[in-house]
Amino acid sequence: MARKDGILVGKTSEFTEGSKKIVPNGKSEIGVYLVKGNWYAYQNLCPHQGGPACEGLLMAKVEEVIAPDRTYQGMRFNHDEMHIVCPWHGWEFDIANGEAVADRKWKLRRYDVEVRGEEVYVLA
Repeated sequence: MARKDGILVGKTSEFTEGSKKIVPNGKSEIGVYLVKGNWYAYQNLCPHQGGPACEGLLMAKVEEVIAPDRTYQGMRFNHDEMHIVCPWHGWEFDIANGEAVADRKWKLRRYDVEVRGEEVYVLA
């Protein structure tokens, strides 16, 4: 439901940690996320080739583990940095700012989110 004071996404109770909801915005869509108590909203359009970025996975950053002697020890998930992964070509975007992690000049279009009582709105 589009209104001049924002797009109603739904009730806060409809979201759990790490969940998302995709809402229409005219001819496009917006993905709304709740991650570690913070609300994020991005246009569901990957800047790479126009894929539906917000329909992909939300996953922790994958890091290589290097020992003090500079030997490779394997990989681990860093849950302090969560990524949106576009399902078309695997481009990853930092949930905190929408920037592509491989090349920070690319980013998803970000929208502000406002919680009013029990309702969540995207300001678009």
